[in-house]
Amino acid sequence: MTTENPNRLVWAEIPVTDMARAKKFYETVLEAPLTDMDGPNPMAMLPYAGGQGAAGHIYPGKPAPKGEGITAHLAAPGELNDAMTRVRKGGGEVVSDVITIPAGSFFYAIDTEGNSVGIFKA
Repeated sequence: MTTENPNRLVWAEIPVTDMARAKKFYETVLEAPLTDMDGPNPMAMLPYAGGQGAAGHIYPGKPAPKGEGITAHLAAPGELNDAMTRVRKGGGEVVSDVITIPAGSFFYAIDTEGNSVGIFKA
């Protein structure tokens, strides 16, 4: 990396066992398309406006057992109650109430692949 990044998180890779199912889940929750790309593995990029900051993608891989892996936190549009509805509609599971911390408000969910995700109000 040749430029200084103010954030320490640079990138997130979310392993999934079913790319089509996971892509549909994240597009439903984030209300934005993921972009298919080729790389060392097939991948679908999470919505990203560019510039400095963290981003990521989903890729074919083996998620950690449910509740044992890291948690990727993502910003979703709209109100968190609406995002909770989209998580369920997309096939995921809401596993907490809304939590408020100095950085904002979010809730924990499990995606269709068993990955832990935090959904922040964008």
